[in-house]
Amino acid sequence: MLTTRQLFLLNNAQTSNTPRLLEIDRAEGIYLYGSKGTQYMDLVSGFAVSNVGHRHPKVIQAIKDQVDRYLHLTVYGEYIQASQVKFAQKLCDSLPENLNSVYFVGSGSEATEGAMKLAKRFTGRTEIIACKNAYHGSTQGALSVMGNEYYKQAYRPLLPDIRFIDFNSIADINLITQNTAAIILETIQGESGVQVPDYTYLQALRKQCHKMGTLLILDEIQTGFGRTGTLYAFEQFDIVPDILLLAKGIGGGMPIGAFIANKTIMDSLKDNPILGHITTFGGHPVSCASGLATLEVILENQLIGEVLAKEQLFRQYLKHPLIKQIRGKGLMLAIQLESFEQVEALSKYCIEHGVIVDWFLHCDTAFRIAPPLIITEVEIQSACRIILEGLDAVKFEYNI
Repeated sequence: MLTTRQLFLLNNAQTSNTPRLLEIDRAEGIYLYGSKGTQYMDLVSGFAVSNVGHRHPKVIQAIKDQVDRYLHLTVYGEYIQASQVKFAQKLCDSLPENLNSVYFVGSGSEATEGAMKLAKRFTGRTEIIACKNAYHGSTQGALSVMGNEYYKQAYRPLLPDIRFIDFNSIADINLITQNTAAIILETIQGESGVQVPDYTYLQALRKQCHKMGTLLILDEIQTGFGRTGTLYAFEQFDIVPDILLLAKGIGGGMPIGAFIANKTIMDSLKDNPILGHITTFGGHPVSCASGLATLEVILENQLIGEVLAKEQLFRQYLKHPLIKQIRGKGLMLAIQLESFEQVEALSKYCIEHGVIVDWFLHCDTAFRIAPPLIITEVEIQSACRIILEGLDAVKFEYNI
């Protein structure tokens, strides 16, 4: 009889030739547990998803309560479903007043797709500007605004009228003109190795968008729900986007995304043509119930207030000759080494010793630290000890 591992390799579509192949039996808090009971500390949160940890009790109870009522009923936007309504209201209450209309979708990529369509429809323009080294998803439209040709070249032609600028470049802001429907960027770039922009840059960008009638789309798919020390990263730059993208951490482990705008903008999807954006599973009632519980846990337990202190603990403990720089905000950190070989060797060591770290799509010379917000000081110390031991092993291996 074939093992689960063999069946995975045989029947499940593969995304690379080198999957991690961890066979997980269960998860709890910041830990994953293998089929033989091996414990792994998840320092990447399933890639910025499990902000409140795996299987938070309040989230699990909300899921169970919703399952007892109903599952999928119909496509998004037709029936009044309480979990959708309550979650949308809670999101709007947490945002500036001009962000008051939520369109729920199934993922971050779909949020990107919907926002791009909305910007074109509302402005009547076709040009969209994105940033080099950006990542907004892997579907055709989202891939069109990915700022790395390596991941795009095999799938061209993609969308026309896409222009790229340098992230954090004041000079490039002038490329936003009255022909530009929208500029889309991550408030803090994630897959480029956690690049934090200057305050003055985002201020100038917001001003140029106002001047040109261009919509500002901020992608907070990774940064949202407290990861950077505020509920949304844009709060730290004193700007408000025209369209906000959310996904990953907002579902508490369930699949959901959203693009959020002012109702005046969002209403342009209602006619000419009607059904300007359609999603069958967007706003799934179970995912919305999970999302609402997740937001309540973050706010009621004041998890955000602890994030910056936990960031400082990582910065305090992670001091090593191989570490060239620590970039990031809150619990969204990139630890810069010299080479991919070092990062790969460290990642392997950490896995073997019960800690999960990973590298970035556009920056494989740094490793990612983005644990659940509930991680404790003791757990941070334990994780950092293993990372430092791993760096010592890498240093010895490469005779540095």
